[in-house]
This record gives sequence, C-alpha cells and structure tokens, in this order.
Amino acid sequence: MRELLKLLMPNVDRHVKNLRAACGNRQCHNTHLMRGIPGGRPGVLVGSTWYCCIDCFAMAACVPLERLCNRQVVEIPRNPRLSLGLFLISKGYVTSEQLRIATAKSQCLGDSLEETLVIEGMVTEKQLVAARSAQWGYPMLSPDFVGQMVEIDIPKTIMKACAAVPLHYSSIAKKILVGFASRVDHRFLELVEEMTHCRVEPCFITADDFQEQLQRVTLPRDYEEIVIDNSGSPEKMARTVGRAAVQVAAREAAFSQWRNFVLVRMTGKRGRADVIFNLVGNAGAGVGEESVIFRHAIAI
Repeated sequence: MRELLKLLMPNVDRHVKNLRAACGNRQCHNTHLMRGIPGGRPGVLVGSTWYCCIDCFAMAACVPLERLCNRQVVEIPRNPRLSLGLFLISKGYVTSEQLRIATAKSQCLGDSLEETLVIEGMVTEKQLVAARSAQWGYPMLSPDFVGQMVEIDIPKTIMKACAAVPLHYSSIAKKILVGFASRVDHRFLELVEEMTHCRVEPCFITADDFQEQLQRVTLPRDYEEIVIDNSGSPEKMARTVGRAAVQVAAREAAFSQWRNFVLVRMTGKRGRADVIFNLVGNAGAGVGEESVIFRHAIAI
C-alpha cells in the first residue's frame, strides 16, 4: 500500500510521514493527527526539545534529573584580594591582638571569624558589611533602601540558603538588586538571571537587614514553590514533576541546579511552579507543604 501511495501520490505520502511528530520522547507513539483532536494538550517545551504531552515530558524528565543528581558540584572559591582582618585593622576597628584572639576562638568553637567578632562585640554589623564591601568590590547598601516590598518569583528556599534577598525589582528595566548578608554567591546570581531573564546586581547588607527584607518579599499569586526534602530516585522525582506539571498545565519547563538543590521551573496555562528537590534532605521543610494548589504534587 505504501509503495503504491509513493507512485500515485508522492506529495500525500510525504505529508503522511510528517504526521508523526518529533516528540522528544523516543518511546512516544503519538502522531500530529492524534494531537489535533480538539481538547488535546499542546505539549511541553524544554529548551529546544518539544514533548507532545505531559506524560512524555514526565517520562523524559528522568534523564536530566538523573544527570543533575549524579553531577558533583564543585564550587571554585573566589577569594578576595584583601583579607577581612587586614581591612578591619587598617580602619582601626580592631587591633592585631583582638584579631588574633578572635581567630583562635573561632577555630576552637568552629564558628566563622565574622560571627566571633560580632558576638564578642569587637565590631558592629555595619563595620563588618563595610569590610565585605571593600573585600569584594561591591557596594554597601544604605539601610534606607531596605524595607521595600518586592514581588518576585525567586524561591525563598534558595534565598535563605545563601543569605541573599532581592531589594529592588524592575520588570520594565529587567534589573534586580540583590543584597547578600555574607559572601557573594555568583552561581546564585547566574541562577536568578536564568530564571528571571533579568540583569542582577549584587550588594552587601547586614544580617538584620536580610531578615527584615526577607519578610517583605512576596510571591506572585500565580506562582508556587514546592520543596521536596526526601526526593528519592530520579524516577520518583520525575513523577513529582509530572504531577506539578498537570496542576499548572505546563507549556514550558527548565532544569537547573544550585549546590545540593535541583530545580525544575514550569510555566503553564494555570500558573507557574518551581519544584525544588533537596538532595541532602535537610532544608526548607514546609515551604511547599503550605501550598493549596500543589498539595498533591508530592510523589507518594
């Protein structure tokens, strides 16, 4: 029949071949003809790869999830040229003897030098922020800029983990000002740029300012954050992603990673969602559990 079709109607034969879609799932047996049925799903786009339905997307999600789970995250340390202690001494905030005592005590207790200096009352939070600003070459933000309401779809789980918070967001200028309470995490900056498609500018703020501003960051109404502490196998993670994709009627998805977190961002007809898998299983409990829309998205 096919040979006869080729001889009599070559154009029709080519059209019949094209009915089979280029679904990213190689095990997919659907066709364009079947997808053209009214009420059918338009599919999910992941980068340049298109999946004809959420089932195919969830099945194929095992591959990038397994790759991200098995990838060893190696952070290249970016040490500033000027040491913190040298700056504090040059400004007269501490003496060489005070710095020596604080360093020994921090090593003995297992705390950071910055924490020890503040706890012992040797320096203030503002003096510490000024030292970090000089170290890294990023500005120290005035307290007057802290306290503004910011609505943005950045997972709070990641903000808390790296002590960073958005201070200003302009959807028109496509710019985000992010304040760090400790060190500048460049991978976090890259992640925010990937998720928001905005230019991100870092600065330094105090720990108290970070906590205050974190309370003023709100999430858009059509956005949900789902945190899975016991992520399980990549297959189980893929089922969780599939459930969330159904809830938002996903049309686009992206996979990324930050430290021990694997993130899947989905945008769909009924909203947006970030499914965050904690590979260590020791962070962010309860962030996604409060979700009403995605309460049943966690894999069983």
